[in-house]
Amino acid sequence: MTDFFSKKHIRFAIAAILYILVVIWIGNYWLLLGLGIIFDLYITEKVNWTFWKKRNGRNSAFIEWLDALIFAVIAVTLINIFLFQNYRIPTPSMEKSLLVGDHLFVSKLAYGPRLPNTPIAFPFTQHTMPLTKGKSWSNLVIWPYKRLAGCGEVKNNDPIVFNFPAGDTVVVEEQATSYYEIVRRNASYLKQRDSNPKPNNYYLQMARKDVWDKYTVIYRPVDRRDNYVKRCIGIPGDTLMIRSGVLYINGKVVSDNNTQQTTYYVVTNGTTINPKAFERMDISRSDQKMLSGATYDLPLTKANAAVISKFSNVTEVFPDLEREGVYAPQIFPYSPVYGWNEDNYGPIWMPVKGMTVKLDTSNLCLYERIIDVYEENDLRVEGNTIYINNVAADSYTFKMGYYWMMGDNRHNSADSRYWGFVPEDHVVGTPKFIWLSLDKEAKGLNRIRWKRMFMKAR
Repeated sequence: MTDFFSKKHIRFAIAAILYILVVIWIGNYWLLLGLGIIFDLYITEKVNWTFWKKRNGRNSAFIEWLDALIFAVIAVTLINIFLFQNYRIPTPSMEKSLLVGDHLFVSKLAYGPRLPNTPIAFPFTQHTMPLTKGKSWSNLVIWPYKRLAGCGEVKNNDPIVFNFPAGDTVVVEEQATSYYEIVRRNASYLKQRDSNPKPNNYYLQMARKDVWDKYTVIYRPVDRRDNYVKRCIGIPGDTLMIRSGVLYINGKVVSDNNTQQTTYYVVTNGTTINPKAFERMDISRSDQKMLSGATYDLPLTKANAAVISKFSNVTEVFPDLEREGVYAPQIFPYSPVYGWNEDNYGPIWMPVKGMTVKLDTSNLCLYERIIDVYEENDLRVEGNTIYINNVAADSYTFKMGYYWMMGDNRHNSADSRYWGFVPEDHVVGTPKFIWLSLDKEAKGLNRIRWKRMFMKAR
């Protein structure tokens, strides 16, 4: 009886119970075979699972360091998959809510962690090897999408970290720009040069071939696409609309949060605004753009716009909004039929898993990427007939739910207005707090934004 309650039996019992709970969470009961390994690790000790070091006797300092490194890599990898991950804000799309240089603690448990699509990969890399610049994952093993149970569901206005939906195809030589944007840009250039314009598809095919001929184009699975952070504006079932910069969800105005920014024109009497005033309002030097000797172009919160409007040398402050009806070709779904732009958009409905939508050639542009890419069907159009998996179709039933993400820095954010819906399998997690914040425009210890340390992500 004493042997049965020995330390190694107690340790085995604790490890086995935790392992069984994880297997139940994952839902793959074949993994219960791993209990045999745990039993041998703690009880029988027949196999030296840490083969790189001696089980008995003294190991060299190098082996001890190697053992510690292997343990750390495995532990952190599991933590990153199932619990949380670090994410650094690289762009100003969420200012002033989240700043460039903020390091976020991103919870995977909030909505349930995803099992990786590509489990064989170099540790702590998203998609690129640090030195060789080659891909950091292997396609030898590909797992289907599976999300484990989490603590809740995505809600309106949650800040969300997700994989970039348009990042499936990448031009290696121009990774900062979406492949699809490059193709559309080149197609537009070809059409402008043609004295006898033809349908858009003609130029898109030419541009696509040209990009593939001139550049290196690669494919990235969902979990290897770039991570973005935006605010979830629309959840499945919502209808979104923007009119003159005002956001509506299901017909109701969504109030601006205190940190949301819009680009304003600030007109002065010909004199410049004191840079110290911008500093007091946390307007970075990179955002201070002067269009002329009397006019600034500034991203401002409503509060900052109100403060600046009271400066003695400021004569006018007004938002830089596009007019309704002016078609912006870079805006999803890239169709002049809809005539949408950044400030006047929709209405557009967020697809719901299991719901069916009627299809025709006029609205297919809204859903073709969902059908063809995200949900992996064979989609083609012949004349006015839509074929899905070689069957004529006038409707489609969605396999996933879809979200709409937008940056708080409304006029400086590449978001769903530019590339459309975010599938549920692209959602990574939600930032909980800022554990470090570094200001690239400052020097020395002043680079650390001490007031933002451990601030809740809003």
